[in-house]
Amino acid sequence: MERNDLSRALVAFDQNSTLVAVVELSLKNWCVLGLVPGLKRQPHKTQEAGAERLLMLLERWRAEAVKAGSVISRMVVAFEAGRDGLWLARWLRARGIEAYVIHPSSIPVPREHRRAKSDRLDTEMLMRAVLGWLRGEAKHCSMARIPTAEEEDAKRPSREHESLVGERTRVINRMTSLLVCLGLPKVNIKLQRTAKRLDDLRTPEGEPLPPNALAQLRRDLERLAVIKAQLKAIERERLARLAVSPQHGTHPMILMLAKIMGVGIETADMLVHEVLTRHLRDQRAVARYGGLTGSPDESGSQRREQGLAKAGNGRVRRGMLQLAWRWLIHQKSSALAQWYRARTADGRKDTRKTMIVALARKLLIALWRYVTTGEVSAGVRLKAA
Repeated sequence: MERNDLSRALVAFDQNSTLVAVVELSLKNWCVLGLVPGLKRQPHKTQEAGAERLLMLLERWRAEAVKAGSVISRMVVAFEAGRDGLWLARWLRARGIEAYVIHPSSIPVPREHRRAKSDRLDTEMLMRAVLGWLRGEAKHCSMARIPTAEEEDAKRPSREHESLVGERTRVINRMTSLLVCLGLPKVNIKLQRTAKRLDDLRTPEGEPLPPNALAQLRRDLERLAVIKAQLKAIERERLARLAVSPQHGTHPMILMLAKIMGVGIETADMLVHEVLTRHLRDQRAVARYGGLTGSPDESGSQRREQGLAKAGNGRVRRGMLQLAWRWLIHQKSSALAQWYRARTADGRKDTRKTMIVALARKLLIALWRYVTTGEVSAGVRLKAA
């Protein structure tokens, strides 16, 4: 069955019985523009931020439409995805209101160098896009899938783990840079024996480390110890959840992916919660969501490729590129690895760089087929039970 990619509405739109509102969200104020049946004007209201206030405004507009002789059988509210998250859409849907979250990058905007921009103009632009989407016309805008609170919370461990790994790298690089400035480029601060013997280190002049530099190194080592402890806690809790309830929710899919040589629990957890549990239409949608498709630039006789579009999920893109390199090590006999080696036989660096992206795209599609249909790619080695 064809899956809806949320690029257009599949429900007939009756403008005479549908109240439509778009909201421009901000920290203090919400700008709301409505299309109310029976009213000649388009009501526009800037009010204090708050879901209850928004609901009161919608009910007031409904009452005005009923007073004007219209029957409101449907209420639609849309707003752009952003820092405010998706809680408002879930809150509105729980109260019988259709709520949609718009991909901001799918809204066409004027291309003038100095275009006028205000909340009022933004809401008018959103209203035009939403009305076209409700009529079932393609390419007006795209809506984001609204996950449940549980699905959203399941992504937190993997995302926190990625953030902590980046923070750990920054702390180590900062300490390494400090040692290089002191003339100690060969000192490996990541070794435990080095961290314990900071007082014994000597600069090229034979002097001990300066007191302020030594104090900074000790503070950074304390930060590094906290980060490492938090990483171990996340990994330990994840393994405990999988061991206690291996058949709960997405756990079977994670364990299924982890059976493949070269795919660890962390990578499997990220892929499952970021992309593989989404109801994507086909393999093209999977690759596009992973940001692993090209962005051609064609005009007249000019033809060139600008590289990756990077319009999808950045975590999936980074994770798949790393997994593609590991795949060449742990799955040498697989059909995908042989495909890559056959096309990089010339040994050129540019060829390898281009083809590793193509391998990551094919690999993501192969993993998607594996978890959805059980089809194992040719030559893939699985871990012993």
